[in-house]
Amino acid sequence: MKLKKLLSAACAAVVLCGCLAGCGADEKSDGESNMDKTNDKSSVVLSAENAKQLGRTEVIDGTVWCAFSGTGVEFSYKGPALDVTIQGDGAAFEGSGNEARVAVYVNGERTIDEAVNSAEKVLNVITEDTGDSEVTVSIVKLSETAMSTIGISPLDLSNGGEVKPTAAKERKIEFIGDSITCGYGVDDEDKDHHFSTLTEDVTKAYAYKTAQALDADYSMVSISGYGIISGYTSDPSKKVSEQTIPQYYTKLGFSYNKFANTTAPQDIEWDFSKFTPDVVVINLGTNDDSYTKGDSAKMQEYIDGYRAFLEKVREKNPDAEIFCTLGLMGQGLCSAVEEMLYYYQQDTGDEKVHFVKLDVQDASLGYAADWHPVEANHEKAAETLTAEIKSVMGW
Repeated sequence: MKLKKLLSAACAAVVLCGCLAGCGADEKSDGESNMDKTNDKSSVVLSAENAKQLGRTEVIDGTVWCAFSGTGVEFSYKGPALDVTIQGDGAAFEGSGNEARVAVYVNGERTIDEAVNSAEKVLNVITEDTGDSEVTVSIVKLSETAMSTIGISPLDLSNGGEVKPTAAKERKIEFIGDSITCGYGVDDEDKDHHFSTLTEDVTKAYAYKTAQALDADYSMVSISGYGIISGYTSDPSKKVSEQTIPQYYTKLGFSYNKFANTTAPQDIEWDFSKFTPDVVVINLGTNDDSYTKGDSAKMQEYIDGYRAFLEKVREKNPDAEIFCTLGLMGQGLCSAVEEMLYYYQQDTGDEKVHFVKLDVQDASLGYAADWHPVEANHEKAAETLTAEIKSVMGW
């Protein structure tokens, strides 16, 4: 679960990113106002007005910025060949080791899978005229927020073409987690290898797979190495309190880099009215366990911290069913989560909270980088979680 040498690499990336185009935080505006202030109808900002937003996104100066895993846009397109320009941040240079990984899907098929290794990268999304047919285009950030972010520039439709948002799904799920949710190392099935954004793929992780199985729109809030009260630590006597998810739950993300080298995602408050989930899944504790290590006082600290975070999640999502899950990379804190939920329900009367204990990953299926789950173990976890959600929700 640890992120080896990432902070130093990220800081180096930030130093080298001065050439990127900038836009100040005071230039932030929504997609509609960006479209209103230009008379060039051939330049289309992919705001919520004409593209479904995947996860937590923000339009700044006409660019859709994406931080968390799985963020992006989805739209229907009809017209001639289409290019999409992706903007990078301070990690967007060849060999940085933290380049964002982006995929493009056309009608559900992955057609592009690339690292954003330059300040701007042009992707040939539609290579020929679609004729009278509409195609569905999805642009998805596969890698996580901490190391790099991306921007999706306005579309150039000067040669014609039409875009409109794909339909919202009836079901919505928010996932809150750590590297397991991010799909850490899932494309590197060698347990002795370490973190790389280029081997992360959120679409191969249990959360994305659960959303697909339930035909639900999703939003991810996840950072590798993070926990409730402590991030991953190799020394249980040292709590890594700066690597915790609760402090960023109300933010657009967290990154060592900045959008267009000016605005950090953690400086932008998330508008919870933009995405109202029916279900919230919390999968946090694997990193905390490296700190608590069965110590009763530390486990109580985890219980208290989890309770406070659960109350914050409930405040922001008053009507959602909340599923607290744990176990895929160890079950050391499962009893603590169950205890926390028992007393939380006793005290509040909130019956819309549930515990889902996941099986520990099957060693016979192998391990990914740093002992993380391979896709087959993510699939097993998704099956368990999907079944529990279906049972409770009647889906």
